[in-house]
Amino acid sequence: MKFADFYAGQVIEAGPYVLTEAELLQFARAYDPQWFHVDAQAAAESPFGGLIASGWHTCSIAMRLVVEAALAGSESFASPGLEHVRWPNPVRPGDALRLVADVIEVRRSEKRPTLGILRWRWRLFNQRELMVLDAEVTSLFKLKPADQATESGDRT
Repeated sequence: MKFADFYAGQVIEAGPYVLTEAELLQFARAYDPQWFHVDAQAAAESPFGGLIASGWHTCSIAMRLVVEAALAGSESFASPGLEHVRWPNPVRPGDALRLVADVIEVRRSEKRPTLGILRWRWRLFNQRELMVLDAEVTSLFKLKPADQATESGDRT
């Protein structure tokens, strides 16, 4: 999608993405090797009752779904960060994750008219409709100057 295709109130959905145990372990071993992510036997005795995915892996899956559903081919080039990120329920091997992205705000920077700013809320749900990720994200887009965009017929 192009920046001009986004609007406040828009809902974008994607998925499901099924997380395998092998992928969960590979990510955790490389980037978040805490015992409840990498040791199935120890994790079985934990309050979680088994392996769970790293929250950072969950964020990465959301990012993949967002790119596939909305950002591929867009003018998106960066993000200054997240307003918040929460993992209200764990992600487990075999979970089928579905993205719901709610567009909160779409605007062109007043100081830098070639900068588009998109604020949106990303939520991931598992197959039981339990929310496993809740994040508010800002994405930046490189745009044509406002006068060029108007002349070319682009909506901004």
